[in-house]
Amino acid sequence: MPRFKRSMLSSLLITATFISVGQIPADEIQKIINKEVELKRTPSMVVGTIDAAGKRQVVSAGSISDKKQLTPDGSSLYEIGSINKVFTSLLLADMVLKKQVNLDDPISKYLPASVTVPVVKDKPITLQHLATHSVGWPRMPDNYDPQNPDNPFADYTIEQLFDYISRARFDYAPGTWFQYSNTGYALLGHILSQVAGKPYETLVKERICAPLGLTNTTMIVTPEQKARLAGGHSEYGAPVQSWDLPAIAGTGGLRSTVNDLLNFAAANLGHLKTDLYPAMQLAHIPRIRKGDVGMEVTLGWTLEKAKDGDEYLWKDGTTGGYRAIILLNRTKKTGVVILSNSLNPINDIAYHILYPSIPVKLYRYIWALHDVILETAKKNVDKAIDEYRTMKTSRSPGLVFDESQLNYVASDLRQAKKMSAAIRILELNTQEYPNSSTAFEALGEAYKRNGKKKEAIENYEKAVQLDPKNEHAAYILKKLKGETK
Repeated sequence: MPRFKRSMLSSLLITATFISVGQIPADEIQKIINKEVELKRTPSMVVGTIDAAGKRQVVSAGSISDKKQLTPDGSSLYEIGSINKVFTSLLLADMVLKKQVNLDDPISKYLPASVTVPVVKDKPITLQHLATHSVGWPRMPDNYDPQNPDNPFADYTIEQLFDYISRARFDYAPGTWFQYSNTGYALLGHILSQVAGKPYETLVKERICAPLGLTNTTMIVTPEQKARLAGGHSEYGAPVQSWDLPAIAGTGGLRSTVNDLLNFAAANLGHLKTDLYPAMQLAHIPRIRKGDVGMEVTLGWTLEKAKDGDEYLWKDGTTGGYRAIILLNRTKKTGVVILSNSLNPINDIAYHILYPSIPVKLYRYIWALHDVILETAKKNVDKAIDEYRTMKTSRSPGLVFDESQLNYVASDLRQAKKMSAAIRILELNTQEYPNSSTAFEALGEAYKRNGKKKEAIENYEKAVQLDPKNEHAAYILKKLKGETK
């Protein structure tokens, strides 16, 4: 994964003179999202906007249920993924202003003595480093090994997180550069919870949700809220299980609605006056460069500046079956919130709404190969493999051949309790993509779950050989060999 990712907005600001224009009207937004649902980008989408006067509008399309038509609205719940992080960073800013913590506090101050926190080049890791993704930790810790791969962090524990922190080592000092890390925010949420003496979800509800009137921002949904929860979907439209992150809630465990997130956005823009605004302003201060010209990291947000001086704050989020984004023009006090129950990207739509000169990317459904192979493999995996090879040889038009197609087929077969067929498809994937570490890791994982330890070790060894930086594969390999605690 690249260290720096240029946003569409940043690319525009760098390569062209930016001309500020008003956001597009609700009827145009409706046409756009109707089309995207029709094109299978997502089963449903809800869009909320705020204009310069603070006026809000909500439009929606699709259905939040696969069983019957349930049109979403501003009160429909979705997983918001890493948007959770700007809630965690706001808690941090609020606790700093209340003198409960300091940004430059070393994290070792708040951790058990049994946790060995590295100090690199005489610089300790601080709370600010966690909040600005500048520790150097990877996107995820290496030591997750879920019982349920479809809800991968439901059984991850704080003790596992402590184990990772004690083992992690770096060649550069914290604060040197940006490297996006769920690991850091998982720890930050835990620390703030410990300082406050309350569970993370309680802390969010008391200190953020109550003052801002966020009545549907939660980790655990009530039966009434569950009826309004949109079911998540893969990139190709298959239903997926919701994610639970009890031990690492600070990084992405919240669910919310467009109505709640519009309140949150309005408060960050200054339209909604609350006692949290000073903490929000503190959270908006840039702390470290994000790689591209004009891009900086604040406490939780990305801040971008246009050539005309306008400032833009954004945070997006992804879980196994959802996408979300908040995009704010901090200067003109406008904003957009989008929630979707699909893994397909939505940021281009948000950018287009605020900045019509940025086009909506043409969405094209690319999973026809997956669909054909899966349908056959459920009945006869040998026939499916022959079918795959024939289509690839004949270069069948409209089909996309890449390793994700077969990997998803195998995942669906596993969920259908056809593990032997799933392994056959994953074996085919390693033959087709012999230089892919992830292909061999997926096969190794399938063997592991099927009780074939020897074959699992062989494939994990190949995964690590192909990519020595694949820390998760290396950890599972050591675990299989009995070399971990």
